[in-house]
Amino acid sequence: MGLARTLAAGVVAAAVTRAARRALDAAPPGGAERWTRTNHGGEPVSMLEGPAVAAGLVAGAAVAGGGPRDRAATVLACAGAGVFGILDDLAEDTTHSAKGLRGHLGALAQGRLTTGGLKVVGIGATSLVAAAVGTRRRGGVLGHAADVAVNGALIAGTANLVNLLDLRPGRALKASALLAAPMLTGSGGQTGALLGASAAAAPADLGARDMLGDAGANALGAFVGTRWALSAPRPVRAVALAAVVGLTLASERVSFSAVIERTPWLRRIDQAGRTPAVAPPHDLEAASDEGPTA
Repeated sequence: MGLARTLAAGVVAAAVTRAARRALDAAPPGGAERWTRTNHGGEPVSMLEGPAVAAGLVAGAAVAGGGPRDRAATVLACAGAGVFGILDDLAEDTTHSAKGLRGHLGALAQGRLTTGGLKVVGIGATSLVAAAVGTRRRGGVLGHAADVAVNGALIAGTANLVNLLDLRPGRALKASALLAAPMLTGSGGQTGALLGASAAAAPADLGARDMLGDAGANALGAFVGTRWALSAPRPVRAVALAAVVGLTLASERVSFSAVIERTPWLRRIDQAGRTPAVAPPHDLEAASDEGPTA
């Protein structure tokens, strides 16, 4: 039954992700240019992948097992993260220099609400509601309230962490799948939704034609965080939250991309399946003019 639920969630998530991506490509809201960005290699990429992946995650989670409250919590967390991610993707105020979690929180402290700050507040609120919906009561009122708070923080924190990894083709998809892997055999097959949506989005993402943007990366992270929050024992959740907080704080000072590039086994995982960039014709001509090198 568990395998059947996992497969069903994966198939539905993949089908909805593909269908949503095709529909968005046919009629991009606001026009295709509004969804186009330039990636690290200077190539134009579409962020339409993000809403499509968020839709696939929501659909897959809705048909998976795990009980109605578990499904509702996952759907709410992913939908909230996706919606607030879209707002930040499309309405980001580039006139201000607030960057990263610290920058957006600093702007809020000064009474200035950036789109990133709105996303932080919005995802935090929907994550807390999702945690309240899905967290089972164990013990007294205070213990339950602490569980809800930890779970809400874990969902929101993981949503932000995965978004920090969406800097190279396929990186956030791979990280999400690896983080969700320990939950694959439980949770009523919910993790199948993540694998299905990721598989549908991977070819264009690894090929540097699409990117998740805040909408897709935040939704993926919220999904992973929800699975850990609602499935792992209390000590494991506490350790997971500490790790998420530690990595988020580290990201303010350390480049994840630089660390990955310096670490051979991380670099191999990061580059696996990625379509090599094709050198422009003038570069090829310059190389041939220089002749072979030793």
